[in-house]
Amino acid sequence: MDKRFTSVLYSMIGVVAIFAILIFVLGNMLGIARFQVDQATLGLRFVFVFVGLLIVFAVYYFNKDSQAWEVGTREVVWMSIGAALYAVLSWFFNTTVFLVPSLSQVALRPAIAIPMFFGYAFGPVVGFFTGAVGNMFGDAITGFGLYPQWSVGNGLIGFISGIPLLFADRKKSMDTVLWISGALALLTVVIFFTNRNETNLMFFDPNNNVFGDQPIALTAGISILIGFVLVLIVRFGFGRNVNIAAAVIWGMLGNIVGVGFAAISDIWINGYSFPAAIVGEFLPAAGPNLIFAAILVPLLVVAYAAVQRQSGR
Repeated sequence: MDKRFTSVLYSMIGVVAIFAILIFVLGNMLGIARFQVDQATLGLRFVFVFVGLLIVFAVYYFNKDSQAWEVGTREVVWMSIGAALYAVLSWFFNTTVFLVPSLSQVALRPAIAIPMFFGYAFGPVVGFFTGAVGNMFGDAITGFGLYPQWSVGNGLIGFISGIPLLFADRKKSMDTVLWISGALALLTVVIFFTNRNETNLMFFDPNNNVFGDQPIALTAGISILIGFVLVLIVRFGFGRNVNIAAAVIWGMLGNIVGVGFAAISDIWINGYSFPAAIVGEFLPAAGPNLIFAAILVPLLVVAYAAVQRQSGR
């Protein structure tokens, strides 16, 4: 059997196995509350888990000759480190509720830079595992509950961030990806302005224990455009540094696709309308994520390059 195929297959099996252990063993069999999932929608959530895996295999199939698919000991180590970092940092920022007044209805997640960077630096398989498993454990230790389709969405963020490794020239398609992502971001903002009556499904009023009774703030609705502008600044400000520009641009596309995948899945899982999924879930998550991608991913790329130079690689 082809080594690249087995690398992808075993990595995906590992992700599903971890999900199954957390939910079915720790949650259902042992009854640990933080690992439990709504039984009424559990099957449908795993349907979308497998849809996400099919997306991964489709990309692999059309690019199966690339060595980026091979997973050895080095990649397994990076997968473990990346997932652990993402889980711990997600827990830290989730529990401290890092809020910014201009985005007052959104809990910001700087940790999203971790799967983006690990995907870009070590490949799409490492990025997928880092995002999916790291998010699952982060949600578990935070106590927010487990949402496997959202964890797969986080996996897709890391996965798509690693796609540049499939190309011999990382400049290839970079600007095309930039403008496609920008068009998608603009489209979602148009949906926001044409559906201002939709409430922010991520808003929580702890005093009254009420979710989703506030309209999404204007700054949250347009935050994805703010993020896109920052990505443009990185693209043209660091134009000679292909690594920084490509990491941020592909991370942007990964963020839009991954969060979009998770939000749209809730149309079937939670019965949301399409505008509610975009305005109430996608924008409050994807916009701030994109801002952090533009700010933090370049710092990680520069730091990693410095380590590589010092180690003589």
